[in-house]
Amino acid sequence: MPDHQPEPGGRFPLTRRSMIAASGDADPEVRQRAWEALVTSYWRPVYKYLRVQWRVEREEAEDLTQGFFVQALEKGMFERYDPARARFRTFLRTCLDSHVTNERKAARRLKRGGGQAVMSLDFGGAEEEIARHGASQELGLEEYFHRELVRALFGLAVEELRRRCEDSGKPVRFALFDRYDLQGPDAPERPTYAELAAEHGIPATQVTNELAAARRELRKIVLEKLRDLTGSEGEFRSEARHILGVDPG
Repeated sequence: MPDHQPEPGGRFPLTRRSMIAASGDADPEVRQRAWEALVTSYWRPVYKYLRVQWRVEREEAEDLTQGFFVQALEKGMFERYDPARARFRTFLRTCLDSHVTNERKAARRLKRGGGQAVMSLDFGGAEEEIARHGASQELGLEEYFHRELVRALFGLAVEELRRRCEDSGKPVRFALFDRYDLQGPDAPERPTYAELAAEHGIPATQVTNELAAARRELRKIVLEKLRDLTGSEGEFRSEARHILGVDPG
C-alpha cells in the first residue's frame, strides 16, 4: 500500500508518515508540503531561540529564521536526519547553531528567498510572546528550545481544535474550552460550570461533557502533531511521556 493517497484536487496528505520522512519523498509536491508543515511547527521556537539564546536583534533574527528554512529546503537538510543518533529537535537546533555560526563567519546574510517562496511568518506575534513569557536565559539551550517547541505545538493544536469544532458544528464546545481551560487560569475569577451553563443556555452536565470531549480531542491532536514532528516511534513515545505524561497506545 502506498504511503499516501491523493486528496481531492491532487494534493497529498501527510497523515501516514511523519513530516520528517515526507521531506525526503520523491514527489516534489509532497516534499514541499512537508517542508511547509515543518516550518509552520518549528519557526517560532527557532526565532525565539535566536532572539533569546543568541541575543540576535529582531531584523537579523527574521532573516536568519527565513534563511535557515530556505537552506533546509534547498540542501535537503531534513533528509539527512538519523533518528538513531538524536531527537529531531536536537538535530534541528544543532543545524540552526551551525547556520548562525556560518552566517556570522561569512559576515553576510543568506539572500531572502534564495529563489524559493518565503512563507509569511508572524514575527510580531512571536515578539509579543517573548515579552509575555519573558526572555530568561536561565534555561539551557536544549531545555529552552524544547519549551518553546511545546508552546508552539499546543498553540497549533488549539487552533486545530477550534477548526474541528467549527467544522463539526460544535462551536459551543470550543467556546467553553476557551473560556474555562484557556482563559480561566489567568482570569481574576474562573467561571464555574453553573455560570458557563447559564451563559450558553445549556445544562451544567453538558458543560462537563463538552469540556471532557474538548480535552480528549486536544490530546488526540497533540499526539497527531507530535508524531509528525518526531523521527521514530521511540522518540514519539518518549516525547509523549515527557509532554503529556502518557504512553500512547
